[in-house]
Amino acid sequence: MRVLIVEDDPLLADGLAVGLRLHGMNAELVGSCGDARHALAAGAFDAMVLDIMLPDGSGLDLLRDLRTQGERCPILLLTALDETRDRIVGLDRGADDYLGKPFDLDELAARLRAIGRRGEGRAAPAIIAAGLVLDPERHAVARDGTTIDVTRREFAVLRALAERPGVIRSRAQLEERLYGWQEDVESNAIEVHIHNLRQKLGRELIETVRGLGYRLKDVS
Repeated sequence: MRVLIVEDDPLLADGLAVGLRLHGMNAELVGSCGDARHALAAGAFDAMVLDIMLPDGSGLDLLRDLRTQGERCPILLLTALDETRDRIVGLDRGADDYLGKPFDLDELAARLRAIGRRGEGRAAPAIIAAGLVLDPERHAVARDGTTIDVTRREFAVLRALAERPGVIRSRAQLEERLYGWQEDVESNAIEVHIHNLRQKLGRELIETVRGLGYRLKDVS
């Protein structure tokens, strides 16, 4: 799950990023409304954590503008302004959820998973595809009732494919789900993860589409 954190407090932002990464999320940081716009224009995110008080404007105004422009990324407002009126304004401007400071990191991660799956059009926590059951909370994979051990990044690749079985995901799209802007990506990293997943799940489940990318076999 790729999450954009829009927070101008460096200490809090770093803590959020580290904590969400421990929950298996790919968290990326920006500190202003302008940087948030650039990040959204550069790539897709599964969810956003948005502070209201930002150095170049209000997160509420950014939220309203994004929704007016058709941005559909699920957004959770995270702010010290936790009065009822602030919550109402935020939700009416297009927020999917609202969490006041201070907060529990486990609750934040759970709320992000919830708005993320709603954004994907799912109601159930588990992702079921091609005979596999993926549990985003525990980063667990099961097939025919048997749990299969996968790494965090293997799970992220598999999840990206399982969200839309039969749809091709390019290597660049998969790298975007796994790595942040500041991380170095080895040229064959995705190929290695795909190879390992095939070893664990069977070669027939993940198909290579030459020159385009990979897709999970659609058995529906």
